Amino acid sequence: MSVRIPRPFLILPLAILAGCASSGAPRSSGKATPEVNALYDRMNQASKGYEASIDQARRGDTPEAARTRNQSLDQLKDASARCALTPGCDQQRFAAVFDRLLRLKDGSFIEGEDADDTEQEAEVGAQPGDASKSLVVGALPQAQRSVTMLKGQQFSDLMVMNGPVKAALEMWLTQLRPNLMDAYVNYQMLRYKMWPAYKKADLPEALLFGIMAKESGGKVHAVSRSGASGPLQFMYATGLRFGLSNSDGFDQRFDPTMAAQANAEYIDEQLAVFNNNLELTLAAYNAGEGRMRRLAAANPGAGFYDPQIYGQMSAETRDYVPMVLAAAWLFLHPDSYHLNWPKIDGQPGQIVLNRPASLAELTVCLGSAQGMSEGWFRTLRNLNPRLDPQVSQPVGTRLEVPKQLEKAYAATCTDGPWPILASDLHNAVKIVAPPPPAATSAALANGPSPSAAKSSSRASRQYTVRRGDTLVGIARKSNCADVEDIARLNGLKGHHLTVGQAIRVPVCR
Repeated sequence: MSVRIPRPFLILPLAILAGCASSGAPRSSGKATPEVNALYDRMNQASKGYEASIDQARRGDTPEAARTRNQSLDQLKDASARCALTPGCDQQRFAAVFDRLLRLKDGSFIEGEDADDTEQEAEVGAQPGDASKSLVVGALPQAQRSVTMLKGQQFSDLMVMNGPVKAALEMWLTQLRPNLMDAYVNYQMLRYKMWPAYKKADLPEALLFGIMAKESGGKVHAVSRSGASGPLQFMYATGLRFGLSNSDGFDQRFDPTMAAQANAEYIDEQLAVFNNNLELTLAAYNAGEGRMRRLAAANPGAGFYDPQIYGQMSAETRDYVPMVLAAAWLFLHPDSYHLNWPKIDGQPGQIVLNRPASLAELTVCLGSAQGMSEGWFRTLRNLNPRLDPQVSQPVGTRLEVPKQLEKAYAATCTDGPWPILASDLHNAVKIVAPPPPAATSAALANGPSPSAAKSSSRASRQYTVRRGDTLVGIARKSNCADVEDIARLNGLKGHHLTVGQAIRVPVCR
């Protein structure tokens, strides 16, 4: 894009004026009523208060500037919300005020803010206060439904929640709270692998977290029923388009660094397509960009929640967009929702094995080291996505781990009882039940019954590995075997496959 709306706070659409779209409040063409004039007065007072906060910040009075700014934004938010419900109130005026505040370069005067957060909009000839020509308002759907992207964390308080986002917040904070907390822990452990791609693309970190929380919960090897794979759930064809292929039998969609890079490129591409409308971009990520482009082209100016768009979305997509936005919002503002994120030390580290061990064995011998009550299996898998967790790695293998585990490994997994216990459990021989006595040769030729499919090693069919295949995907297609079954049947070490390789896959009726 030749001109970009700054991204650090694309986190949640600031749908200040969204209420009007659904309220159907009538507009009068006559002289403004006292109620409307009162709202305009509050708008002007809030604007002046915000300008005063900039002067305070310039003089170095940062604490007082913050108080003045917050009071002004609260006043502006309330007046804007009331305008949406008041006959005769022109919300275009509020859009113009928001745009003008953006141009005041507020962030550059606030002490302690990151330089990336103070990059300003390029002027393109629009006059202050001219909402119809504003870069911000003009780049988005109808002004009364705009998602004006105001710069800086301080503007996050301007957001007015709509019903779907509020419902999504409640879902994350109640039934899905454990999932949200797991996603946060997983993300913090993966952050050093994933965040750099978003930072380079000038995309907000909270958006990355929101997508990952909804898509996979931070489980790098997640595979959906439709075949979407990895922490950010790319379909195979889309993954290929953004550089995620199959390398030496490893599906690169499972690589968190590569997946984050591909996701950042995809989001950036679709923001350009949908005129920087984040909600439509997220809908495209879930429902497919082709479908969303057709809907957007058929309904110019319509936002995601407009009936002609929203009504044609699947229930999954109608749920997906607000759930991602709500998770992103909670990532930024946990205190506002009585939510406490755990303190996670995700500083990267490495260990070098001084005795053979699989990731599963390491998980056992590490136990609850460093207070990780749920153990380290998920983290070890996420940080070493190319390794089969059940396959023993030789001495000298270098593994990525959180730095806090370096001492724990040396203390508990190099010698003593714990690695011995882990090895004993890992190498335990499983009992394999024989096929049912009633099975006939014909039945065996067609495959065992579902109940015996996993226990019979004789009923199988040949399968030729194709580009993009993984053991996980092949196992899912078989419906009769898991990855371990297929690996054992073919004597495979890990997940490594090569295109054209012939393997045996268990079958069932």
